[in-house]
Amino acid sequence: MRFLIIANILACFPVAFAAFGVTTSGSNMIVDSGAGLVTTINTANGDITSMLFNGKQLQDSTKFTQLSSGLGSATVTSSVANNIAVIKITTSTIAHYYIVRSGINTLYIGTFASAEPSVGELRFIARLNKATLPNGNPNAEINGGTAIEGSDVFLVNGVTRSKFYSSIPFIRDQVHGVTGSGVGAYIIVPSVSYETSSGGPFFRDIDNQGSSQQELYWYMNSGHEQTEAFRTGFFGPYALAITSGAAPSENLDTSFMDSLGLQGYVSASGRGTATGTYSGTLSGLAVTIGFKNTAAQYWVAGSGGSFTRSLMKPGTYTVTLYQGELEAGTGSVTVSAGSTSSLTLTSTLSRPSTIWSIGTVDGSPVGFLNADKIETMHPSDSRMSNWGPITFTVGSSSVGSFPMAQFKDVNNPTTIKWTASTSQIGARTLRIRTTEAFAGGRPQIIVNSWTSSAPAAPPKVDSRGVTRGTWRGFNQVYDFAIPSGTLVAGSNTIQISTISGSAGDVFLSPNFVYDSVELF
Repeated sequence: MRFLIIANILACFPVAFAAFGVTTSGSNMIVDSGAGLVTTINTANGDITSMLFNGKQLQDSTKFTQLSSGLGSATVTSSVANNIAVIKITTSTIAHYYIVRSGINTLYIGTFASAEPSVGELRFIARLNKATLPNGNPNAEINGGTAIEGSDVFLVNGVTRSKFYSSIPFIRDQVHGVTGSGVGAYIIVPSVSYETSSGGPFFRDIDNQGSSQQELYWYMNSGHEQTEAFRTGFFGPYALAITSGAAPSENLDTSFMDSLGLQGYVSASGRGTATGTYSGTLSGLAVTIGFKNTAAQYWVAGSGGSFTRSLMKPGTYTVTLYQGELEAGTGSVTVSAGSTSSLTLTSTLSRPSTIWSIGTVDGSPVGFLNADKIETMHPSDSRMSNWGPITFTVGSSSVGSFPMAQFKDVNNPTTIKWTASTSQIGARTLRIRTTEAFAGGRPQIIVNSWTSSAPAAPPKVDSRGVTRGTWRGFNQVYDFAIPSGTLVAGSNTIQISTISGSAGDVFLSPNFVYDSVELF
């Protein structure tokens, strides 16, 4: 009884944490936040081999937290000043930083890369203890599954799962994480931290995979449906924040890093701002303004016809006005440190007066059949609606019955039925917009008895796309000029077929993703 009373009294006092600082024991560099997080780094290669949070082991014991697939060997050094510990991990092309502030249970991270690593894609991966952190993205939980496509899409208890189904477009992916009882581990990526990555605001990449470990990622560069050349330089700052479970704020204060002398890092004082106005986009659609050059990329949401993007590195940028995810207009701006530059953007999208249209001209298949599911499951998943082939009747079929993707081996062709009046016939144009293609898939049409010529193959992206949960490739426009005398007053039939010179089976057969179909 006396022991229980003493224990209860002791429980009322604050927990005493070890002192903040860095110590080295053999090949272990031990970094203590002074607030409950103790991180151990292998001095031979920079791997994190232990993360203790209030006595709970967060790190997996068989695979470690590292850059890419591990650096193999590296030089690891540390410095401590002004209650900030900086761990620097270097190779011939990499300078990777873990930074800990006294009293804060967060690993602030920055990665400088002068070249793509030879040991895998440029990514930070925390391989965590699944017993401590069992709760990840359920769509990415593959443990016990059977591979059904490549080595990264699985069937688990009758449903499809993949690490790719944890992805979120960069523009919305500021915080993602995993949790357990009384603990959470979260990646924080401020908007500015995507500046050296590639792909633009709507590119998406892997966030999580649940296997025998709980894997938490931030991909800086990858070939997962990548449409741009890789950039090099400083990636970040980003962070691995450890909490008692709740997600941290996306507003990560990294101003203290301005004075740390990190390789490739550009402080706030060395950055500038772009501001401007835009016009001509469709009402009701989100507007995004994107900036890019060979060194950096940025984006910002437009609102009410205006926008302001701060914290940009100096340089001249190509500027894109996006209507939804579709490029609607372009411009250019030169940004200088410590100043604000302005520009005006106007949509130059062709907006014909249509006889009828299917879908919204926005660079996405949103609203079409299975578009609400494709980001989180494989197209073969039993939860998907039947892909068809579909027959769509203008004026009576719902937009939601039109397929978001067309696979040569699965739902080919799509047929459109339409009853025309006398005033609607004659020479017309059928415009098909697509957002992505695989294996050279593109549309060809037959209108009544007339067959169009075959359009050229779209730009090639060396990656699977829609089966990995993304529709974001190259937006393409296919205009088919229907000659006079083809359409008739009364019933007309339009068949859209997927064509390609490449082969493939089922959902890996040549395919494309619809944005919209318009007749004018």
